[in-house]
Amino acid sequence: MSGGLILAMVLAIGIGLSLGLLGGGGTILAVPLLTYVADFPPKEAIAASMFIIGVTAAVSVVAHARRGNVQWRTGFIFGAAAMAGAFGGGLLGAQLPGVVLMVAFGTMMVATALAMIMDRRVTQTGEGRKKLPLGKILAEGLVVGLVTGMVGAGGGFLVVPALVLLGGLSMPAAVATSLLIISMKSFTGLAGYLTSVDIDWAPVLMITAITVVGALIGSSLGRHVPEKALKKAFGYLVLAMGVVVFLQELPLAYGLGAGVVVVGLLTTLLVRRRRAQLAS
Repeated sequence: MSGGLILAMVLAIGIGLSLGLLGGGGTILAVPLLTYVADFPPKEAIAASMFIIGVTAAVSVVAHARRGNVQWRTGFIFGAAAMAGAFGGGLLGAQLPGVVLMVAFGTMMVATALAMIMDRRVTQTGEGRKKLPLGKILAEGLVVGLVTGMVGAGGGFLVVPALVLLGGLSMPAAVATSLLIISMKSFTGLAGYLTSVDIDWAPVLMITAITVVGALIGSSLGRHVPEKALKKAFGYLVLAMGVVVFLQELPLAYGLGAGVVVVGLLTTLLVRRRRAQLAS
């Protein structure tokens, strides 16, 4: 067993902890962990991350279901559309160059991190029982599935706002239901990749088991950790990892340029938010 794989197994518990604590987000680190630490080829890393994400989300949703937070009808409708999109995204991603996929993934990491740092929240207008506007929710599911299926991200940061805004779910219900959707479409995206990508299952199964343990621990700790502070800290970590992806995959000048743009964008958003707070 290589040193990189051992380190990846140690770090995998952090992915599970983040998922258990936040109901999502931690899995976005799975691809860079598998690529840069465990030394998986990019396409194999993306495919393997979908298996890790799918299993971990499926285990995590059980705890939420026991509390009655999972909206099964909403989840299966959105999830069915996301599964179709994820399979198409997996087929498309398997045909694209690895560097294109990793740069796309880095871009998604930056977008995710900025949303977490800025603590973007949606207005809770429903109690999780409203009927779905089927056309919009199906279209949203297809798009979310296609994008996340191609780059291997769980997509909870896209699914949760869609469930609240389009489906009328409360935040607890949206977080719980998103885990169901993430599990469904992750396995479908994996199926798309497996048409042309082979996975070394032994290390993937070991990393998955550790991630699940981390998620269970995170779920039990969640009530004792301030969510806002944790979300921002994790956001900065994801932002840093996104910049690392750019530096690894792009020529040095372009990678540094992308890093400068990311820092400038973050600074601008923070300054604007501060001004808005002072004005109010």
